[in-house]
Amino acid sequence: MTTTTAPAVDDATLKARHRSMWASGDYPSMVETFLLPLGPRLVEACGIGPGMRVLDVAAGTGNASLPAAAAGADVTASDLTPELLEAGRARAEAAGLELTWTTADAEALPFPDASFDVVMSSIGAMFAPHHQPVADELVRVCKPGGTIGMLNWTPEGMIGHLFKAMGPFMPPPPAGATPAPRWGSEEHVRELFGDRVELTTLEREMLTITAFDRPREYGEHFKARYGPTIAARANAAKTGREGELDAALDAFCDEWNRGTPEHARFEKEYLVVVGTRRA
Repeated sequence: MTTTTAPAVDDATLKARHRSMWASGDYPSMVETFLLPLGPRLVEACGIGPGMRVLDVAAGTGNASLPAAAAGADVTASDLTPELLEAGRARAEAAGLELTWTTADAEALPFPDASFDVVMSSIGAMFAPHHQPVADELVRVCKPGGTIGMLNWTPEGMIGHLFKAMGPFMPPPPAGATPAPRWGSEEHVRELFGDRVELTTLEREMLTITAFDRPREYGEHFKARYGPTIAARANAAKTGREGELDAALDAFCDEWNRGTPEHARFEKEYLVVVGTRRA
């Protein structure tokens, strides 16, 4: 299959498209439905505790930011999409937690060099289109001796295959973009950070999802709430291919169901990345 790449667009237009995509649907409810365990897992992996200055990059609704704040850290949650940060603020207020919320691009963070003890991202920064600038920024804002931690969906896991299933229906990627699940490859992570980060953890783990009775309810959930799936379906509608996408998602859900037809169970593989920034 030939992959078509979209013509180059200016950075401001590209970022506006990304903001619009992630603001569509209802990503906050997806977090509440099955992604909540990932935030505490990353906080644990990074060893976050009282008094640490922590930056959560592409924080979304604060799935990792909130447990980091609950652990006593001074947390800044940053994201390209203001609507997700607003949802995070509401979650923090309900939990009685104080955080700083900042609109920011993972490829060009508005923070000084070496200003955080921990720089982390839970399935967030991986979706920025240009991976090397993201890695460079994560390193830049982390103090020497500080911790960089990420959770990233793997190419071989369920989300990696979901993006393959949606690929023929999605708008062409921007010039120079790298597929998001590449961040879940150990080799790719090593290449991006190079000798600037001493990687101490590169481990694959599973997120088990039992929130859906029937397998295809998972696909319906994504079509209604997940920005990339909504974008794929809107693009497919331009050529009358919505039915093809729906059929592809149904087949995907059936294939990846590890439970029964009446009690679905899905397992999503992710890579735990933790390292220390070298001086």
